[in-house]
Parts: sequence; structure tokens; C-alpha cells
Amino acid sequence: MKLLFDENLSPRLVDALAGLFPGSAHVHGAGLGSATDDAVWHHAREQGFTLVSKDADFYELSLLRGQPPKVIWIRRGNCSTAQIETLLRTQAGRIEAMLGDPESTCLALL
Repeated sequence: MKLLFDENLSPRLVDALAGLFPGSAHVHGAGLGSATDDAVWHHAREQGFTLVSKDADFYELSLLRGQPPKVIWIRRGNCSTAQIETLLRTQAGRIEAMLGDPESTCLALL
């Protein structure tokens, strides 16, 4: 389960969650800082990532285009990186189930 964190999330999440989500990356580390959503989407699809974002744009793209890539939409307002890390850790079972479901395209986490 490798995740690609959007620019609205901290790059620190990659290292903080490396044990749970090995092979994950942040868009800046992937050379996609300030890239269009379409470029990020194509990179995630081609490289086998699941997109993680606080922005509804990727959720909407998943409804229009289907998957891959799958999308994790974090639907929380302002919160710390530690809170996002905790959320992803506590929801790892749901994330794994979504990734294993061939029909699923997106998981919204509150």
C-alpha cells in the first residue's frame, strides 16, 4: 500500500508512516510540486500509488475517471500532521479493505 501525499499534506507523513505504508511518497519528492492535478493523477496511476489529499479535486476525478489510482480523501478542516498520521494509522484496516476492493475508487476519512 504505497501512498502519494498531495501538496496540501506534510511531506513528513512519508517517513512517519513508512512502516505502515512502505514505498510512499510526497508530490514534492516525486518532482510534482505545483504540478496540475492531471499530472499528479497520471503519475499516481502509472506508478501504482493511492492518492491522499485534503482536496475534493481528486475525489471528483475518481468519480469521473474511476480507478486507478484510488483516492483517500481526508475530510478534516485544519489539523496537525500528527492528527493526520493518527487518522491514517487508525483507519489502516479500512484503507486496506478499500484497496483490495476492485469496485472501490475512493475512501473518505473524517
